[in-house]
Amino acid sequence: MNYRKYLFFAILLLMVLSMVLAGCASSDNKQASTVGEGQNSECISCHKEVTPGIVKQYLEGKMAKAGVDCSNCHGSSHKSKDDAKFAEMPTAETCEKCHKDQVKQFESGKHNLAWIAASAMPMWAHQPKPVVGDGYKGCSGCHKIGTKQGQDETAFRYGSGQCDSCHTRHSFKKSEAQDPRACMTCHMGFDHPQWEMWSTSKHGTIWQIEGKDSKRAPTCQTCHMPKGDHAVNTAWGFLALRLPEDDKDWFNDRVTILQALGVLDEKGNPTARLELVKAGKVARLTKEEFDKERDKMIKVCADCHSKSYAEQQLQASDMTIKEADRLFAEAIREVQGLYRDGILKKPANWDFAPDLLQFYEAKSSVEQDLYVMFLEYRMRVFQGAFHNNPDYMHWYGWAPMKETLQKIKDEAQRLRAGK
Repeated sequence: MNYRKYLFFAILLLMVLSMVLAGCASSDNKQASTVGEGQNSECISCHKEVTPGIVKQYLEGKMAKAGVDCSNCHGSSHKSKDDAKFAEMPTAETCEKCHKDQVKQFESGKHNLAWIAASAMPMWAHQPKPVVGDGYKGCSGCHKIGTKQGQDETAFRYGSGQCDSCHTRHSFKKSEAQDPRACMTCHMGFDHPQWEMWSTSKHGTIWQIEGKDSKRAPTCQTCHMPKGDHAVNTAWGFLALRLPEDDKDWFNDRVTILQALGVLDEKGNPTARLELVKAGKVARLTKEEFDKERDKMIKVCADCHSKSYAEQQLQASDMTIKEADRLFAEAIREVQGLYRDGILKKPANWDFAPDLLQFYEAKSSVEQDLYVMFLEYRMRVFQGAFHNNPDYMHWYGWAPMKETLQKIKDEAQRLRAGK
């Protein structure tokens, strides 16, 4: 009898406990709904009809769950479908209100300079606006991540500096930005196929086999954003150029390259373009600046490898740049000779000739070959080496550099014979 009485009370207690837990769950769901919609109810109710996908993404994201209001990012001037143009577009400054450290780091890295580095190129001025402008269909589609320093930022629909290049709208997932595939839209293709190089390297292959939880395979973020640091930089910079250089022959080759970039004049003196290089941080202009970034990378590599092995591998990649510069400088001197001897004429609106920063605007076939040698093949030599992809370094980089050098020599000979 006592046993049945205790059993009855135990069952009763379980029933009461289950009702309490159900009530808590209901309360949590209600609270999540409140946090998700809360102050945004007016925006949500309208946009559920107009842009339901955006609403769904927002409600699934951490910002909605934290109670971040639509107006925190878009302002409160937009009230109806008739005044949508008054909705503000978030910028890095918008994100800084909550993410101060990340924005500060971003501002010290090369992503912040992406717009100025591209738009300052002489080639940019010759392109139709749909190709390079606010439509973001060409160069600007990736370089928009950088702040538009010194320009009328109101002229751009999406403002200045875009964190959503990596943390895409409207869920803004941290996990997405931590995935190497988030980098591949911009870091691929003609002049910087880092995605293709890394993903087919041994590091990338391991990551694809073991998945995102792999503990062995370094990703883009592992090496270039260690511990979530948003100050993305590299030792060599985009152009793989540094000053000073102790190796005399290598230094002379580099002077030739800098002359073809218009950074140094015919006598080796700095030009106004040096300021462009400084502003975009596309080269390393002091030993301290180079060593700082190199030391950071060695520490990253040393998490898996010995320090001596990391130093050896990075130095081996450095030497590929030296060899590529030797070939490239020889090609430049061939073209410089054509200008010096009056066989090629400097275009009226150019300050320098040859001018590698005019890219595909080059006015002769021999200079078109020189530009491709610079922006595609030389890039693949050193980028392939640093991303541990032998095929890219050799067959997509070194081999076509050799081939193109011979083409330039042959074309120079033909032009001289015609003259």
